[in-house]
Amino acid sequence: MNIKKGDTVQLIAGKDRGKRGEVLKVLPKENRVVVQGLNLRKKHQRARQAQVRGGQTAPEILVFDGPMDAASVMLVCPKCGEAVRVGHQRDGDKAVRVCRNCKSVIDA
Repeated sequence: MNIKKGDTVQLIAGKDRGKRGEVLKVLPKENRVVVQGLNLRKKHQRARQAQVRGGQTAPEILVFDGPMDAASVMLVCPKCGEAVRVGHQRDGDKAVRVCRNCKSVIDA
C-alpha cells in the first residue's frame, strides 16, 4: 500500500470527489483508509445519561469518518501539490516513495 498515516490525499471517486484530507488510519488487510473530513457517516445511538421528560433518553447522532477503499484516493505530492501516482526508489538500504510527476522524494 502506497499510502501512510499522516499523508495528504485527494479523493478521486465517490460523493466527495476532488476533496483533500489527511489520512487518520490505514487498514492494510482490508485495503482501506480513513481520511479526516471525508466519507462522513452517521450513527444513531441512544443517549446514556441525558434524561429528557418522563425519564426517556433522547437519541444521539454520532458523526464519524468512515473507511474508504484505498483505490479511491491519490497521494498529494508535498512539493508540487498535485495528486500523483507513487513510484519507489532505493535509497541506500531502504525503499522510499517518489512522486512520478516531479521526481521528488516523498518520504524524508
